[in-house]
Amino acid sequence: MKLFRFNQGRIGVGIGDEAWDITDALGIDVAMWPPVQMVQLIADFDRRMKDITSHPKAKRVDLASVRLEVPIEWPNKLLAYPVNYIKHGQEMNSKNRADLNGFFMKANSSLSGPNDPIVLPDLPGREIHHECELGIVIGQGGRNISREDAFKHVFGYACLIDMVVRGSEERVMRKSYDSFCPFGPWIVTADEVPDPTNLQARLWVNGELRQNANTRDLIVDIPGMIELASRVATLYPGDIIATGTPEGVGPVKRGDRVRIAIEHVGEMTLDVK
Repeated sequence: MKLFRFNQGRIGVGIGDEAWDITDALGIDVAMWPPVQMVQLIADFDRRMKDITSHPKAKRVDLASVRLEVPIEWPNKLLAYPVNYIKHGQEMNSKNRADLNGFFMKANSSLSGPNDPIVLPDLPGREIHHECELGIVIGQGGRNISREDAFKHVFGYACLIDMVVRGSEERVMRKSYDSFCPFGPWIVTADEVPDPTNLQARLWVNGELRQNANTRDLIVDIPGMIELASRVATLYPGDIIATGTPEGVGPVKRGDRVRIAIEHVGEMTLDVK
């Protein structure tokens, strides 16, 4: 199953090759502020989604005819792990590692969707890099979650690009510009991903393959990331965890096109402006 947002905050569900607009069936107010409609749905998913496509207000929708938007606009937290692949640490000559340094946070306002451009700040002489990552969406919240129970807390997965300005400022600042966290194009529920510990993730710039790695090579794996994060902060439904990027990061410039694809999850192509 895929959950997606489209056309100014409407919510849809995809099952197989078919998709439905379930906004009215769920009684969702698309104008509500803050925009936590998707977070609320994830928090009460099983009850609210029961027989939803049979609801008289559920309408078929053609995904090719709508404008997909960022699936979660207002999570409680957007967490990310630095240097979570050995070869990325080597290419950056970094002493940081996810298992040594833990996680950091990006501003929620950096989230953008599959049809939004990556907007580069005006920083002459600075390099701005792409980072291909898997986004993990929390379904069941909790604190001090064990490795053994970690996957029970995962709602689903999405493609995520962690954009960053290289430099000496705090990492959170360099990664939190608006549009610096493309996320989508939808959330694939966990039951649709056969083995999240063995997912191939790729990123291209202008058709050139830049990054190509597998989640089996993560230093801190998915259960470990959830366990570690939940020792510090209570995780809530809709929270997003970025896994960290493999080797092959590099600069982008205005006019580029960046494509990310993760098997069993999806793909999206974004313009750089």
